[in-house]
Amino acid sequence: MAHPEFPVPASTNTVTVRIVDSTTRIGKLPLEFLMAPPMPGMEYMPLLPSWSFLIEHPSGQKLLFDLGVPQDWHTFAPSVATKLEERGWDIVVDKEVIDVLEEHGIASHEISGIVWSHWHWDHLGDPSRFPASTDLIVGPGFKDEFLPGYPAKPDAPVRESDFAGRTLKEIDFTSAIQVGQFRAVDFFGDGSFYLLDTPGHAIGHLGALARTTTSPDTFIFMGGDLCHHSGEIRPSPYMPIPHEIHLAGAAATNLPCPGAALYTQLQASRNRSADQPFFDPGMGLDIQEALSTIGKAQKADARENVWFIYAHDPSLLGEVDLFPLAANEWRRKNWREKTLWRFLGDFAPAIEALEK
Repeated sequence: MAHPEFPVPASTNTVTVRIVDSTTRIGKLPLEFLMAPPMPGMEYMPLLPSWSFLIEHPSGQKLLFDLGVPQDWHTFAPSVATKLEERGWDIVVDKEVIDVLEEHGIASHEISGIVWSHWHWDHLGDPSRFPASTDLIVGPGFKDEFLPGYPAKPDAPVRESDFAGRTLKEIDFTSAIQVGQFRAVDFFGDGSFYLLDTPGHAIGHLGALARTTTSPDTFIFMGGDLCHHSGEIRPSPYMPIPHEIHLAGAAATNLPCPGAALYTQLQASRNRSADQPFFDPGMGLDIQEALSTIGKAQKADARENVWFIYAHDPSLLGEVDLFPLAANEWRRKNWREKTLWRFLGDFAPAIEALEK
């Protein structure tokens, strides 16, 4: 199958990307809250991490893309904290991203900016712990919708303290360039790191594309909540389920090995075609726009030189190097291949039922 086009402007510049475990783990989250249709034997989502990314530019500038959850999430704005208490999910946070960084010698004042992929609680962290010199960067529509924040705006899901005293930058895509099928802003102006307009899930939802190597070009695509499970983006018209799936180590745990045939049968039993993802998004601002964004991202996801990582991707756990180690050599280390279809293990009960 020919790889789909995902054109990225040429550049010889890269950034260093480090995948930071925010230590957030979210459990007992019903599948039906996030995705549809149901999957037999899968009442809940797998235990979900919330990844943060440290992006380091050769100029010395350092960005964080997402912050996970603060240790005391009860300090969120009431419109958020009350709902979390009512839902009864298991939310565990051992330490915050700022603490993880400082343990490895990166001080908070070294972070020039925090990018929120979007304003939902599991991405916000606590920016007030960073100095005023750290900018907060948000997507289009954020300021009109949420400022001045709680408590001045009682129903706001973000807090005044998140951006008090610091520069709040809202990305404007009206004069954007094109990266793949997305509108994009060349953040550093040298082709090393792009912020992408990825609408649908939430107001101002942002993705990011980091150039990790040149000659050949490789990229890490940070998807935020563009999807909540690999089964929301795979399979696709550009990337069918493999006929055989060979995974080693931790990724092989609980993974049925029948390859495409039984998974295709599973799709048919849920009125899905073989080239459709297993799920559609079940919650979000605009589901049709979210589906359109996923369709665009599928073209990148199918490229062997692009590693797509969404914010809550558990397939990375135990398979790839995390901060303080860099992720730039991901292709040489085959991390994409090791993690790409690991999610199929979540469907073990459904596959076993089909085989009976």
